[in-house]
Amino acid sequence: MVISLSVVVLLLILAWIFLRSGGLKFSHAVVCALLGFHLASSSMAATIHNGLTATANVVSSLNP
Repeated sequence: MVISLSVVVLLLILAWIFLRSGGLKFSHAVVCALLGFHLASSSMAATIHNGLTATANVVSSLNP
């Protein structure tokens, strides 16, 4: 749950930066948000979640 919340916050910050810099139009942000909600309710949600969890585990196991 913490990783999911962190990813959402990170994506919100990135979207805000892109909106402020003019690189991302408001309509593009809406489309991205709608795509995210659609993917979350699809059958691919479990696969995406498992992939992100595996990636987070690999990254957290790396020693700098």
